[in-house]
Amino acid sequence: MVDHENAPSNPTLGATLGEVVARRQVLKGLAGVATLALLPAGPGLANGNASTLRSAELAKGMDRDHHVASGHDARVLMRWGDPVLGDAPPWNPFDQRAAAQEKQFGYNNDFLAFMPLPRGSSSADHGLLCVSHEYTRAKTMFPGATSNRKVTRAQYEVEMAAHGFSVIEVKRDDSWRVVHGGPFARRVTAGKTEFEITGPAAGHARMRTEADPTGRRVLGTLNNCAGGVTPWGTVLSGEENFHFYFGGDARGAPEAANHRRYGIKAKSTFGWWRHDPRFDVAREPNEPNRFGWIVEIDPYDPTATPKKRTALGRAKHEGAAVVVNGDGRVVVYSGDDEIFEYVYKFVSRDAFGPEASGDLLDEGTLHVARFDADGTLAWLPLIWGEGPLVPENGFDSQADVSIETRRAADLLGATRMDRPEDIAVDPVSGRVYLSLTNNSKRRSGDTDAANPRPRNRFGHILELAPPAADHAAETFRWDIFLLAGDPAAHGARYHPAVSTEGWFATPDNLAFDSRGRLWIATDGAPDIGGFADGLWACDARGEGRALTRHFYRGPRGAEVTGPCFTPDDTTLFVSVQHPGGDFYGGSFDHPATRWPDFRDDTPPRPSVVAITRKDGGPIGG
Repeated sequence: MVDHENAPSNPTLGATLGEVVARRQVLKGLAGVATLALLPAGPGLANGNASTLRSAELAKGMDRDHHVASGHDARVLMRWGDPVLGDAPPWNPFDQRAAAQEKQFGYNNDFLAFMPLPRGSSSADHGLLCVSHEYTRAKTMFPGATSNRKVTRAQYEVEMAAHGFSVIEVKRDDSWRVVHGGPFARRVTAGKTEFEITGPAAGHARMRTEADPTGRRVLGTLNNCAGGVTPWGTVLSGEENFHFYFGGDARGAPEAANHRRYGIKAKSTFGWWRHDPRFDVAREPNEPNRFGWIVEIDPYDPTATPKKRTALGRAKHEGAAVVVNGDGRVVVYSGDDEIFEYVYKFVSRDAFGPEASGDLLDEGTLHVARFDADGTLAWLPLIWGEGPLVPENGFDSQADVSIETRRAADLLGATRMDRPEDIAVDPVSGRVYLSLTNNSKRRSGDTDAANPRPRNRFGHILELAPPAADHAAETFRWDIFLLAGDPAAHGARYHPAVSTEGWFATPDNLAFDSRGRLWIATDGAPDIGGFADGLWACDARGEGRALTRHFYRGPRGAEVTGPCFTPDDTTLFVSVQHPGGDFYGGSFDHPATRWPDFRDDTPPRPSVVAITRKDGGPIGG
C-alpha cells in the first residue's frame, strides 16, 4: 500500500550510479558466500537459456482476469466473504454486518504462510494457511461508498472486522480445498481480538490509555502487511500504515512530534476516529503508540493470545524475515515501508532451543542499517544510553527507543532508503535480499550508493552478504542485485538476456523456493509501466543470476502479494489484493473488473490463489 510522507534529512553518501556499477566486484571472496561478480559473457546469456526456470514466459498485459505461465493452473482458493468459522453466514455484499464479517474471510489479503499439519511436519498436502488482511477500500466494498473517510458507523464496524488475520485449514486431494470450520479456523480482527504487549515498551506510561491503564493489552491489529515464520511454528506480521487510522487535533500534546514523525494527521485516510474515540488522538494520544509493531500469532492454537513484540521496534513494518543464526540466536530483518525510511535487524540475546518460544523476541538488540559507498553495511545498535540515545535527546529508557524507533535511527545517521519493503533470505547461500519499491521524491543531489537513482520510479533490489553466514555480525557486505525498469531506459540493470516480458517495475514482496530461486511480486506497475502487477522469478546465482522471467499476472487494478510455497515447491500460493480498484478508481458499482466471480451483481473480491503445475511437478520447472 503506497504512502508517501516527508521524512527527516540525514547526510547522504553522494555516490553516483556509475560508481555503484564500477564496484560490483566488491563482494568477491566472502567466506561462506558465493561470489557476486559481474555476470559472465557467453552464448548462453544471449538467448536466455541460462535460467533454471523452464516454463514458458508469460506475456505482459492487463485485462479483467489473472493469467499464469503455460503448464500451470491458477485457481481461486478463498475470497473475501467466504466462510472461515463453521457458523459463518452466507456473504451478502448488499447487507454486510460486522458480526458476519468477523466469521468470514477478510478484505485485501496480503501475507501468506503455509504451516504444515501436523505441527512440525513437512507435509505439503495438508496445512494451515495464515493470511493477513491489510486494509479496506470502502469504494469497492460498499454500494454507493465514495471515500474511506466518509464511512457510516455500521460500515466502520464491518471494516474493523475485515482487518486482521484469517487462519484456514487447507488440504490437497485432486486439487486444493478449504476445510471449512475446522478446529484451527480463526479470525483475528482490529476491533475484537485482544493482543498482549511484550518487550521493553510493555507497561510504559506512553502505552497506557483509558481503556488499558496497564499499557499491556490492546484490541486489534492494523494494516498487517508482509511477515515471516518462526522456527517454533508461529507467524509474524508487520503493522504497516497504522497512521491512516488516527485523526483529530493533538497539536501541543506531549506526543505531537512523535505523531508527526509517523505521519499522523488531523484528517486521516480512514474516518474511524469519528466513530471511535480511541482513534481520536485528541482524546487518546497514546493509542497510536500501541500500533506499528511486529505481531506474533500461533496458528496452531486458536485460543492463544497474539503478541505485539516491541523489542523489534516501532515502524511501518512491511515484513519480518526470520533466520536462526549459526550460534542459535534468532535474527529478524524488517523494512520500514515509506520513502526515506530505514532497514532494521533484531538479534535475540538467547539462542533457539527445544523449549524456545516467541519470548526470545523480547530480549535482544535492534539495529538499523547504514550502507557505505565502499560496499560495507554497518548495523548500528539502537541501545538506550549509548551514543545519542540519551535523556538529553528525550530517550529515558529502552521503551522510548522502541516507541520512537524512527527518531532513534535518525540520530544514528542510518541510510534513508527508497521504500524498504520485503526482505527474504536465500535458503541456499544465506544471502539477504531487500526490495526497495520506489521513491520518485529522491532528487539528484540526494542519491547515495544504495539508492543511486534520482526520481526512482521503478525500484531496485539489494543483496546483503553476512560474513561467513553470520547474521548476527555488525558488518556485512552489500551490492545491488538489480535495478528495475525498462533496460532500454531509466538506468535499469538485469541479466543481459532479460526479455521484454522479463523486466518489471516496483518490486515489493519477495520469496524463495527451496532451490534458492527468488520470486518477486510487484506493486505499482500499472501506474508507471502500463502493465498489470504480477510475479517474476529468477536465479540468485549462477549463469541465470538476475535473469528475471514473468510468471503470473493479476487482474486489472490488483496487486499481487504474499507468495509462499509448500515445502515440496509443488504449490505456490499468492494473494490478489484490491482487484478492480486502486489504480483505476473503480467502485462497487463500476469496478475495473469483477474478478473472480464475474457476476454483474458481485463486486471484485480480494482472493487467495493456488498455483500448481499441471504435471504435478515443482513450480517453474
